[in-house]
Amino acid sequence: MFDTGSTAFMLLSTSLVMLMTPALAFFYGGLATKRNILGIMIQSFVSLGWSTILWFVCGYTLCFSGTMAAGTDFFGIFGNFDKAFLSGISATTALAGNGQIPELVFISFQMMFAIITPALITGAFVNRISFKAYFIFLTLWQFLVYYPFCHMIWGGGLLAEWGVLDFAGGIVVHTLAGFAALASVFYVGTRVDKNSTPNSIPLVAIGSGLLWFGWYGFNAGSELCVDAVTAMAFLNTDIAASFALVTWLVIEWGRKRKPKLVGVLTGSIAGLATITPCAGFVPVWASPIIGIIAGLCCYLAVEWKNVRQWDDALDVWGVHGVGGFVGTILLGVFATTSVNANGADGLINGTGVFFIKELITTVLAAAYGFIFTYLILWLINKITPVRISEKEEIEGIDSSIMGEKAYDEGCL
Repeated sequence: MFDTGSTAFMLLSTSLVMLMTPALAFFYGGLATKRNILGIMIQSFVSLGWSTILWFVCGYTLCFSGTMAAGTDFFGIFGNFDKAFLSGISATTALAGNGQIPELVFISFQMMFAIITPALITGAFVNRISFKAYFIFLTLWQFLVYYPFCHMIWGGGLLAEWGVLDFAGGIVVHTLAGFAALASVFYVGTRVDKNSTPNSIPLVAIGSGLLWFGWYGFNAGSELCVDAVTAMAFLNTDIAASFALVTWLVIEWGRKRKPKLVGVLTGSIAGLATITPCAGFVPVWASPIIGIIAGLCCYLAVEWKNVRQWDDALDVWGVHGVGGFVGTILLGVFATTSVNANGADGLINGTGVFFIKELITTVLAAAYGFIFTYLILWLINKITPVRISEKEEIEGIDSSIMGEKAYDEGCL
């Protein structure tokens, strides 16, 4: 009944994307200061558990039940409740419109995206936000930000009907999370101690390597089967990341006269975030250009953030927000139906209409993610303080909030 090759590949891709959330915990944990390693890592792992529960209860149905074209969703913004608690879905239910894989595999694959997206935001407010506030934020952000955009673009909602494309999450994941991170920085405020010296660069490297590895499933798996587009997305992912890495290295080496490993790792993530919306819609020759632009734009965004003294501790906005934003615009430039018949023709291959749609949607997503995140934090602060006390911040979240330490300082 099902294509065993595509089903096996999608199970592998789902596993790779799941690995990205612990990888993010390692990446952020290594970048955090010594007093806040566990405080930032627990936020990723909690998302792994709680977001799964939300997805099972109603997240999946709100994203992928009903369509605007059929008039079976809620105004093209949310799906319906037909599949709440995964009702009516059995092991033999095929994914509609695909037929090659079980719907259960698709549910699992998309669940991993819902898990990692809010976890990305946590790097912006490291060592400042209370765990209780984070837990509420994680819940509200899924319902008010992630679910509607997931349905509107990937679930047959309003933006999908308009012709907007996003292959693997440039808008739904990176733009939303990145600009949500910026809103978090503005609302929560700056750290008492702005020292952001990484506690373990090797841990950052492990996290970065695992993220890159997982990104093959993130992007190539978004084709939902094994075909030529899958191979194209896989290769585009690696090429763009590599060109972005080298671009960041060259710029930073030239300006600071020293090659920095953290910069190299950050550059690779910038390239991965930027190619994400484009991976299965653009030809291979476009991926080096996208990678170079990613390295340049994200580096400049981080430097601009530093000049403005925005306390985005782990550069979530500069890397993910700007990367997703720029990548979606570049999709509007380089997309071609000669690569993917289900795609569109971009600015250099068409009339510019698709480019304008991508540009408008990206700006809308950035503004929506920023505004609603700010409002969510404002609302949470009415219920419980969002920010920890100055004393707790100075002591560090690991000790003051969690009662744990990442390292036993008595050991050699």
